Amino acid sequence: MVRKLLIRDLTLRDGQQSAFATRMSQGQIDRILPFYKDAGFYAMEVWGGAVPDSVMRYLNEDPWNRLEKINAVIGNTSKLAALSRGRNLFGYNPYTDEIIDGFCRNAIQSGISIMRIFDALNDVDNIKSTIRYVKKYGGKADCAVCYAIDPHHSAVDRIMAALYGHPLHKPVFTDDYFLTKARQMEAQGADIITIKDMSGLLPPGRTAELVRLFKKNLKVPVDFHTHCTPGYGLASVLMAIVNGVDIVDTSIWNFAGGPSAPAIELVYIFCRKMGIELDVNMEAVANINAQLLEIRKELSSFDVSKSYPRYFDPVDDKIPAEINRFFNDAIEAARKDNEDDVLLYCHAIEEYFNFPEPDDLVRKAQIPGCMYTHIVAQLKQIGRSDLLEKAMSLIPQVRMDAGLPPLVTPICQIIAEQAVSCALDEENGRPVYNNPSNQFVALVKGEYGKTPIPVDPAFRLKIAGIKEEMPYDGSGYIMQENPVLEELGVQLAENEKELLLLELFPTVARTFLTRQKTKRQ
Repeated sequence: MVRKLLIRDLTLRDGQQSAFATRMSQGQIDRILPFYKDAGFYAMEVWGGAVPDSVMRYLNEDPWNRLEKINAVIGNTSKLAALSRGRNLFGYNPYTDEIIDGFCRNAIQSGISIMRIFDALNDVDNIKSTIRYVKKYGGKADCAVCYAIDPHHSAVDRIMAALYGHPLHKPVFTDDYFLTKARQMEAQGADIITIKDMSGLLPPGRTAELVRLFKKNLKVPVDFHTHCTPGYGLASVLMAIVNGVDIVDTSIWNFAGGPSAPAIELVYIFCRKMGIELDVNMEAVANINAQLLEIRKELSSFDVSKSYPRYFDPVDDKIPAEINRFFNDAIEAARKDNEDDVLLYCHAIEEYFNFPEPDDLVRKAQIPGCMYTHIVAQLKQIGRSDLLEKAMSLIPQVRMDAGLPPLVTPICQIIAEQAVSCALDEENGRPVYNNPSNQFVALVKGEYGKTPIPVDPAFRLKIAGIKEEMPYDGSGYIMQENPVLEELGVQLAENEKELLLLELFPTVARTFLTRQKTKRQ
């Protein structure tokens, strides 16, 4: 029996978010939707993440309208998928079940079939409500276990810890940790479990271990999601495929590689050589890619990578013999669990096709690329770029103090900002944590959920003024004000979808909705 691999295309959401700051307009998307209808992807991730915020903030477009227009063209030819941060939905604050219910119902009615649900702390309690409502309204719950790594401790760290009687923590992010989270999600009703490597820090060997572990112990399909930033992406996807993963996430050629996901065209070549069917119309993919090249030129001012990949059509173009051998050798190395060789051959393939080189800074720092750029931007804004190394060195300690959270949005931004603040404290002769941010206080309190290791009560008292954890309590939640625009004689939000935008993005939605109502007059 021929094995089939399902493909979730990320181009219209994670692809453009990672590579072009989520600036694709509705007009640009409309140009490629007819080709997407012919492509036959298992799923297309088109919504969620930064899309609803960005289309209002930068493009003055309605995010609900975007979803409905895509659904009108794609219909049942591919499942439309969205990304949700569990109780945080698309925002940065926890929301009540009432808001989560309304959001899930409207998203599914507007065309979403699969909701990928994750929590930045891997706290399963934070995704239970979304799972329940997604399934209630007929959607599939794709629950993501966020990959995380323990802080790297230098030899000096270990010596100092031993000398002063403060032993370093035991590893937290083990096989048992990840499998326990996956099993808890499956027990809550997950239809798919995703290994979500948002930073691209999951190396091929570890990918193989986790995929085998999940396939052996879970009943639902397993999806693998990663990025190419530090250079592991393509090799890790190959390892996932060789070890039996059911679904992989890819982007299309001109929106792939670098900070984005691996290219489906390269995955197609690997699968063709291994006798694995994708059930994707690659001629339609080539038509999409031709349009994406023009769109990429239009988005050049937001292009993270700048360099374009070498033109290639995997259906019609012949690969040079030496490059073809790299594909074969990479497959053989993956089957032997030889991580070094898989990386060697995959890097050679990516270099030939002119995909961005691995970002060694991100790999060595072991933090997401977006977190690094956030720190750089913060320090530049205050004229203290000289403190970059200091701020980076403080991240492991800040993270440990806060309960060792995975570095995922929005937590990675909270840790980044606090590390910068602590660096400034030290530089100015003040005690660290002299001025903790409101978000860091909320994290330490427990308002974002349970951290992988408990926060020291003495540290919580110092930062938040309480010793005991204080979880989020929605009983005092107050809905956003929905004023009447006197000069227009209408309410700012006139229906449930607009009310939801106002709840999730108060400032951005207020400006957007006011513009829309004014334009309508």
